[in-house]
Amino acid sequence: MTTSLPEYLEEDNLSEECKKLISILPKEKGWVRSVYNYQGFWTSTKFLQGVIACQQQFQAQDSDIILVTSPKSGSTWLKSLLFALVNRVKHPIFGPNHPLLVENPHVLVPFLEHTLYIDGRVVDFSTNTSPRLLATHVPFASLPKSVQDSKTKLIYLCRNPRDTFISMWHFANNLLLLHKDTNSIEEMFDLFCKGVSLYGPFWNHVLDYWKQSIQNPNKLLFLMYEEIKKKPKIQLKRLAKFLECPFSIEEENSRVVDEILKMCSFENLRNLEVNTNGKFSTGEPYKVFFRRGEIGDWKNYFTVEMINKLNHIIEEKFQGSGLKFLYV
Repeated sequence: MTTSLPEYLEEDNLSEECKKLISILPKEKGWVRSVYNYQGFWTSTKFLQGVIACQQQFQAQDSDIILVTSPKSGSTWLKSLLFALVNRVKHPIFGPNHPLLVENPHVLVPFLEHTLYIDGRVVDFSTNTSPRLLATHVPFASLPKSVQDSKTKLIYLCRNPRDTFISMWHFANNLLLLHKDTNSIEEMFDLFCKGVSLYGPFWNHVLDYWKQSIQNPNKLLFLMYEEIKKKPKIQLKRLAKFLECPFSIEEENSRVVDEILKMCSFENLRNLEVNTNGKFSTGEPYKVFFRRGEIGDWKNYFTVEMINKLNHIIEEKFQGSGLKFLYV
């Protein structure tokens, strides 16, 4: 008996335009089925159609706030922090029935290419309130032109490449489980080191946004996952200041900052009923977005050879950039 593929693994619902495009794009087997190189980055056919629709249709507003990550860099966690922070007047953190208690962060802060524009959909934003909270994995150069030209605020979250790789490998295998053979860590590590990863090469993705944050600090805030884990209050206040909604003295005295961090903690989010049993309309269970959320999980998987190989690549790619990664 053949198990039918869940919608997130299907590659049939493609437009003729997309079919023609992928027929001429470089292709690699791996991650979630196959990936194709479009505008210098790698993505699956299903997501590619969403990327193109987003590029063609999305019109940014000056008040928009867009969270950007390389996949598996802490998107779920920062989405929850961002939603709680920006909506703390509309949805008081001490109030009952907070949206984060009953909805997954990816629903509250949707991905442009993975959710809103998936399968080339036309999106109606007329019911969205301002500011619109959105997310993307798309590299800077491939963002819709209106995002680059407007006063839209961008928040980039970066995670060290070792933990990013391990999290991405686990995530891909969890989505493939029961539906086809999973990917070995050796195969996927070789691809990652060649630059073949979802929305990668990893180093291009990170460096482009890092450079933009230096050139235009009022538009793009660059955050490090490990720094938020180590000093969450400082980083949350930094985020609030960047978004021009700083915490008042009264809020600090009444522990609003602490309560936001408590509600959005990895443990709290992971154990909520909605995130334990819920799933997207395309079939992905919410729980696959909550694995460990720790710094240094790579130690459980990396060999000395893997450390040395990736270190060599990272040192070469990031030389002179001023960007340093935290691994523990």
